[in-house]
Amino acid sequence: MNDYLRAEFEQIMKNTFLVFVTLALFSCGDHQDSAETEHTGHDHASGATKPSELHYKEEVHLKNVRQLTYGGDNAEAYWSYDDTRLVFQATNPKWGVSCDQIYVMNVLGEKDSLPLDMISTGNGRTTCSYFMPGDTTIVYASTHLLHDSCPPVPAREPGGNYVWPIYKEFDIFVSDLEGNILSQLTDDPGYDAEATLSPNGDKIVFTSMRTGDLELWLMDIDGSNQIQLTDELGYDGGAFFSPDGSKIVWRASRPKTPEDVELYQSLLDIDQVQPIAMELFVCNADGSDQRQITNLGGANWAPFFHPSGEKILFSTNHNNEKGFPFNLFLINLDGTGLEQVTYDGVFDSFPMFSYDGKHLVWGSNRNNGRTRDTNLFLAEWVD
Repeated sequence: MNDYLRAEFEQIMKNTFLVFVTLALFSCGDHQDSAETEHTGHDHASGATKPSELHYKEEVHLKNVRQLTYGGDNAEAYWSYDDTRLVFQATNPKWGVSCDQIYVMNVLGEKDSLPLDMISTGNGRTTCSYFMPGDTTIVYASTHLLHDSCPPVPAREPGGNYVWPIYKEFDIFVSDLEGNILSQLTDDPGYDAEATLSPNGDKIVFTSMRTGDLELWLMDIDGSNQIQLTDELGYDGGAFFSPDGSKIVWRASRPKTPEDVELYQSLLDIDQVQPIAMELFVCNADGSDQRQITNLGGANWAPFFHPSGEKILFSTNHNNEKGFPFNLFLINLDGTGLEQVTYDGVFDSFPMFSYDGKHLVWGSNRNNGRTRDTNLFLAEWVD
């Protein structure tokens, strides 16, 4: 589902760029702004990075940054348990892929703009893939049982609210690395997706619509013992386990006013959700001791535990009144110690630490030649 937030962000940037181009026609003599652009690597007119920019000097936690993909929309890359491969979702018209499919890549490989190893069926839309224990199988959500082609994206009226579709056809499957479906883990009516695994390899947390609301659920890796973890009105999703498997962090909307509740429920009735106001929550792995970490406003999402288990790395636009850019921030589990980690002028999200804690992979619009491409980047992590 996160690809829709990317699409919304790209449209915001496109509209904003037109405004700034008009302003630039009346300020071409402002050499101070040009000098600052050269120094920081940001283009203050479009919000985009310079075509050659991989790493900003302010990004002190990142070292030896590498770009892993080149072109298209590539996101939600998650490590194998042995830290040698990544599984991710990608859309790339040059590959003949018009909506997200699942791929595997070796992080030691050289850059390649050609399709890598597709391990989804190639039918329907997929999302949220994750390696299973042993690194010979993956889990992901797909609509392929009911859709040969990409399911439609809801049309957005000019000036209308931005929404994510909640495809009721999504179910969660296990596949081998040759693309063969081995088992189906969910078959309840409605949306089942956003599955991630415990580092211990024994549990899967996922989001389901089976109760009439978007809630977190827990199950064993064979699909058994499915247990509901959340029950408060609002979208609960994008959950990840802590390094020791004892806690879970996730993003959630919490409509409170009668107007917000009515809007949320009316969108759910047509299988949609509006993801513009989300905060981060944490709980024990059994669902107990649920508490809110952030209260920043805006969209705070894509959380992942720092290797210490004491901090959360996440993507946010909270400090930007116009809704962009999105950058990665760190925060302590008690909500203190907020620290900015990335400084891209456009979009950084979907961070995941390697299991050994030495590397970070994430998706970014940096170094894309001012296109709309979202690529994967790898860096050594520096505490």
